[in-house]
Amino acid sequence: MYGKDRNGVGRPILTDSNGVLLSAAGKYVDAALSGRLFFSANATRTTTSTTLNTTFVGLGLCNPTGSGKLIVVHEFSYAFVAASAAGLILSLAVTTDSGFAQDTNTPILCARHGYATPVGITDASATIIAPVIVKPITQKADAATTTFVEVPHVVDLGGSIVLPAGRSIVTDTTTAVGATTAIFSFMWEEIDA
Repeated sequence: MYGKDRNGVGRPILTDSNGVLLSAAGKYVDAALSGRLFFSANATRTTTSTTLNTTFVGLGLCNPTGSGKLIVVHEFSYAFVAASAAGLILSLAVTTDSGFAQDTNTPILCARHGYATPVGITDASATIIAPVIVKPITQKADAATTTFVEVPHVVDLGGSIVLPAGRSIVTDTTTAVGATTAIFSFMWEEIDA
Protein backbone atom coordinates (compact mmCIF):
# COMPACT_ATOMS: atom_id res chain seq x y z
CA MET A 1 0.00 0.00 0.00
CA TYR A 2 1.26 3.44 -0.93
CA GLY A 3 0.33 7.02 -0.11
CA LYS A 4 1.61 10.42 -1.20
CA ASP A 5 3.70 12.84 0.80
CA ARG A 6 3.11 16.62 0.88
CA ASN A 7 5.02 16.97 -2.40
CA GLY A 8 2.92 14.35 -4.20
CA VAL A 9 5.67 11.70 -4.16
CA GLY A 10 4.45 8.12 -3.69
CA ARG A 11 5.63 6.56 -0.42
CA PRO A 12 4.88 3.30 1.39
CA ILE A 13 2.69 3.77 4.45
CA LEU A 14 3.09 2.09 7.83
CA THR A 15 0.19 0.45 9.68
CA ASP A 16 -0.15 -1.55 12.87
CA SER A 17 -1.32 -5.21 12.88
CA ASN A 18 -4.97 -4.02 12.70
CA GLY A 19 -4.36 -1.86 9.63
CA VAL A 20 -4.50 1.44 11.55
CA LEU A 21 -2.27 4.09 10.00
CA LEU A 22 0.75 4.96 12.13
CA SER A 23 2.01 8.52 12.07
CA ALA A 24 5.01 10.16 13.66
CA ALA A 25 3.20 13.46 13.79
CA GLY A 26 0.07 14.78 15.49
CA LYS A 27 -3.34 14.76 13.83
CA TYR A 28 -3.19 18.48 12.93
CA VAL A 29 0.43 18.68 11.76
CA ASP A 30 -0.36 18.58 8.02
CA ALA A 31 -2.96 21.36 8.35
CA ALA A 32 -0.54 23.38 10.51
CA LEU A 33 2.42 22.98 8.14
CA SER A 34 0.23 23.82 5.13
CA GLY A 35 -0.98 27.04 6.78
CA ARG A 36 -4.62 25.93 7.00
CA LEU A 37 -4.88 25.76 10.82
CA PHE A 38 -5.73 28.85 12.88
CA PHE A 39 -6.69 29.71 16.44
CA SER A 40 -8.13 32.66 18.30
CA ALA A 41 -8.99 33.46 21.91
CA ASN A 42 -10.30 36.40 23.86
CA ALA A 43 -7.27 38.56 24.65
CA THR A 44 -8.91 39.71 27.88
CA ARG A 45 -11.59 38.17 30.05
CA THR A 46 -15.13 38.80 28.93
CA THR A 47 -18.73 38.55 30.04
CA THR A 48 -21.40 36.77 27.98
CA SER A 49 -24.89 37.59 26.81
CA THR A 50 -28.01 35.66 27.79
CA THR A 51 -29.07 32.70 25.67
CA LEU A 52 -29.91 33.25 21.99
CA ASN A 53 -29.41 36.98 22.44
CA THR A 54 -29.04 38.85 19.15
CA THR A 55 -26.70 41.27 20.95
CA PHE A 56 -24.04 38.60 21.29
CA VAL A 57 -21.08 38.83 23.73
CA GLY A 58 -18.43 36.09 24.19
CA LEU A 59 -16.43 34.74 21.23
CA GLY A 60 -17.61 34.23 17.67
CA LEU A 61 -15.93 32.76 14.61
CA CYS A 62 -17.21 33.91 11.20
CA ASN A 63 -16.70 32.65 7.66
CA PRO A 64 -17.51 35.76 5.59
CA THR A 65 -19.73 35.61 2.52
CA GLY A 66 -17.64 35.05 -0.62
CA SER A 67 -14.61 33.62 1.22
CA GLY A 68 -14.35 30.58 -1.08
CA LYS A 69 -13.44 28.47 1.96
CA LEU A 70 -15.05 26.09 4.41
CA ILE A 71 -14.16 26.54 8.08
CA VAL A 72 -13.86 23.20 9.87
CA VAL A 73 -14.00 23.72 13.64
CA HIS A 74 -11.69 21.28 15.42
CA GLU A 75 -11.55 22.56 19.01
CA PHE A 76 -13.31 24.87 21.42
CA SER A 77 -11.98 25.75 24.86
CA TYR A 78 -13.27 27.72 27.80
CA ALA A 79 -12.16 28.93 31.21
CA PHE A 80 -13.98 30.82 33.96
CA VAL A 81 -11.98 32.79 36.51
CA ALA A 82 -14.83 33.01 39.03
CA ALA A 83 -18.09 31.37 39.96
CA SER A 84 -21.23 32.35 38.08
CA ALA A 85 -23.84 34.50 39.77
CA ALA A 86 -26.31 31.76 38.80
CA GLY A 87 -26.10 28.33 37.19
CA LEU A 88 -25.72 28.31 33.43
CA ILE A 89 -25.36 26.10 30.37
CA LEU A 90 -22.57 26.92 27.91
CA SER A 91 -23.39 25.99 24.30
CA LEU A 92 -22.28 26.78 20.78
CA ALA A 93 -24.79 28.37 18.39
CA VAL A 94 -24.69 29.08 14.66
CA THR A 95 -25.85 32.22 12.88
CA THR A 96 -25.19 34.23 9.71
CA ASP A 97 -22.15 36.45 9.14
CA SER A 98 -24.19 39.59 9.79
CA GLY A 99 -22.63 42.05 12.24
CA PHE A 100 -19.16 40.46 12.45
CA ALA A 101 -15.91 42.42 12.12
CA GLN A 102 -12.39 41.39 13.11
CA ASP A 103 -11.89 42.43 16.74
CA THR A 104 -8.44 43.42 18.03
CA ASN A 105 -9.40 41.73 21.31
CA THR A 106 -9.71 38.36 19.52
CA PRO A 107 -6.50 38.10 17.48
CA ILE A 108 -6.11 35.22 15.03
CA LEU A 109 -2.84 33.33 14.66
CA CYS A 110 -1.81 30.76 12.10
CA ALA A 111 -0.61 27.55 13.79
CA ARG A 112 2.50 27.92 11.61
CA HIS A 113 3.16 31.39 12.94
CA GLY A 114 3.32 34.10 10.30
CA TYR A 115 2.82 31.63 7.42
CA ALA A 116 -0.74 32.34 6.23
CA THR A 117 -3.56 34.85 6.58
CA PRO A 118 -7.00 33.51 7.52
CA VAL A 119 -10.26 34.22 5.73
CA GLY A 120 -12.13 33.67 9.02
CA ILE A 121 -12.71 36.53 11.42
CA THR A 122 -13.35 36.51 15.16
CA ASP A 123 -15.32 38.93 17.27
CA ALA A 124 -16.09 39.32 20.99
CA SER A 125 -19.44 41.04 20.39
CA ALA A 126 -21.78 41.65 17.49
CA THR A 127 -25.41 42.19 16.61
CA ILE A 128 -26.34 38.81 15.12
CA ILE A 129 -29.40 37.25 13.50
CA ALA A 130 -31.45 34.34 14.94
CA PRO A 131 -28.75 32.15 16.53
CA VAL A 132 -29.53 28.42 16.82
CA ILE A 133 -27.89 26.21 19.46
CA VAL A 134 -26.09 23.26 17.87
CA LYS A 135 -23.98 21.82 20.68
CA PRO A 136 -24.28 22.07 24.47
CA ILE A 137 -20.76 22.08 25.93
CA THR A 138 -21.07 22.11 29.73
CA GLN A 139 -23.13 23.28 32.66
CA LYS A 140 -21.77 25.48 35.41
CA ALA A 141 -23.27 25.90 38.84
CA ASP A 142 -22.89 28.88 41.09
CA ALA A 143 -20.38 28.21 43.85
CA ALA A 144 -20.90 27.98 47.58
CA THR A 145 -17.49 29.52 48.16
CA THR A 146 -15.94 32.76 47.02
CA THR A 147 -12.64 31.02 46.24
CA PHE A 148 -14.04 28.70 43.56
CA VAL A 149 -11.79 28.41 40.50
CA GLU A 150 -12.59 26.08 37.61
CA VAL A 151 -9.86 24.55 35.45
CA PRO A 152 -9.82 25.34 31.72
CA HIS A 153 -11.38 22.77 29.41
CA VAL A 154 -10.60 21.85 25.80
CA VAL A 155 -13.41 20.27 23.79
CA ASP A 156 -12.39 18.17 20.76
CA LEU A 157 -15.11 18.86 18.20
CA GLY A 158 -13.39 16.58 15.69
CA GLY A 159 -14.37 18.74 12.72
CA SER A 160 -18.06 18.10 13.46
CA ILE A 161 -19.03 21.74 12.80
CA VAL A 162 -18.37 23.06 9.29
CA LEU A 163 -19.11 26.69 8.47
CA PRO A 164 -19.73 27.48 4.80
CA ALA A 165 -19.24 31.06 3.64
CA GLY A 166 -21.78 33.37 5.25
CA ARG A 167 -22.11 31.40 8.50
CA SER A 168 -20.71 31.88 12.01
CA ILE A 169 -20.48 30.10 15.34
CA VAL A 170 -20.78 31.87 18.69
CA THR A 171 -20.64 31.04 22.37
CA ASP A 172 -24.01 31.00 24.13
CA THR A 173 -24.77 30.94 27.86
CA THR A 174 -28.23 30.63 29.40
CA THR A 175 -27.25 33.26 31.96
CA ALA A 176 -24.72 36.05 31.50
CA VAL A 177 -21.50 35.40 33.41
CA GLY A 178 -20.01 38.17 35.50
CA ALA A 179 -17.90 40.91 33.99
CA THR A 180 -14.34 39.88 33.07
CA THR A 181 -15.04 36.25 33.96
CA ALA A 182 -14.62 34.06 30.85
CA ILE A 183 -12.08 33.32 28.13
CA PHE A 184 -12.99 31.26 25.07
CA SER A 185 -10.97 29.89 22.15
CA PHE A 186 -11.58 28.25 18.77
CA MET A 187 -9.14 26.23 16.64
CA TRP A 188 -10.16 25.67 13.02
CA GLU A 189 -8.95 24.62 9.59
CA GLU A 190 -9.71 26.49 6.38
CA ILE A 191 -10.14 24.37 3.24
CA ASP A 192 -11.27 25.18 -0.30
CA ALA A 193 -15.04 25.07 -0.73
